[in-house]
Amino acid sequence: MATLREIRRRIRGIRNVAQVTRAMQMVAASKMRRAQAQVLGTRPYAEKTWEVLKDLAAQQGAGGALHPLLEVRPEIKAIGLLLITADKGLCGAYNANMLRVASRFILEAEKPVRVIAVGRRGAVFMAHHRQELIAEFTKLPSQPRIMDVTPIAHVAMNAFLSGEVDELYLGYTRFINTLTQRPVIRRLLPLPTKQANSHLGVLSPVVQKDAPPPRIGDFIYEPDPQSVLNTILPRFTEIQIYQAILEALASEHSARMVAMRSATDNANALLAELTLSYHRARQSSITREMLDIAGGVEAMRQRR
Repeated sequence: MATLREIRRRIRGIRNVAQVTRAMQMVAASKMRRAQAQVLGTRPYAEKTWEVLKDLAAQQGAGGALHPLLEVRPEIKAIGLLLITADKGLCGAYNANMLRVASRFILEAEKPVRVIAVGRRGAVFMAHHRQELIAEFTKLPSQPRIMDVTPIAHVAMNAFLSGEVDELYLGYTRFINTLTQRPVIRRLLPLPTKQANSHLGVLSPVVQKDAPPPRIGDFIYEPDPQSVLNTILPRFTEIQIYQAILEALASEHSARMVAMRSATDNANALLAELTLSYHRARQSSITREMLDIAGGVEAMRQRR
């Protein structure tokens, strides 16, 4: 049985851990509220831009695709994956779930997969498994702006335009609610024009496509669809990546808050058990001392 000093030392250590996890829970909750407001505020705009892009891309000109980012190449030599994970841990299974889906996607791909890693956890994982990395981006702010995402979007688009990859997929964790986050992988480039996918893309872990929704009517673009595409397609591609990063950040903060709350509850439960054990050990110690005193008194009385 542990001594009173050992139990006190464990109680002090667990109490300190509970204070740390409680503080991390409060910080994550604060960041989660801001991230949720940001992602829910920008999601309708991102979805509508995706619909407009698909409508523009569906209007083919005489020369084929209207923009190089829409070029569907007949032979796929390499696939790109823009993988979004967290820089830090202590967020439950958030990173593990996304990396598991990404690993399955890479293993099932028939062509070599080159990764653009956003987040240290994903970059370390891919480097450890000797997966080819095109670029690595870490230490994004907790509330990123579109300017923070522009370098990532430029690297992704340049990799596709230069022929380094022939298809580009986007892997991130979609925010559902505080307790539910879903890893998804969807094709970003070339833009899918004939089939629309669930939530701006495909469900994890398999690239799954649904039937296209019925068209209500054609949009009229001025001066012409090609001019509009040349102007807005790179910008809208940045918005899709930006929205994916916002979804991932909201999911990360939610997962971290839940994980820290669970850690705090477990620490408090263990603290209660140790406190009870401490009181039992202390009571046993006091009882033994009283018995020793009573025995000493009785021995002195008999000697007299």
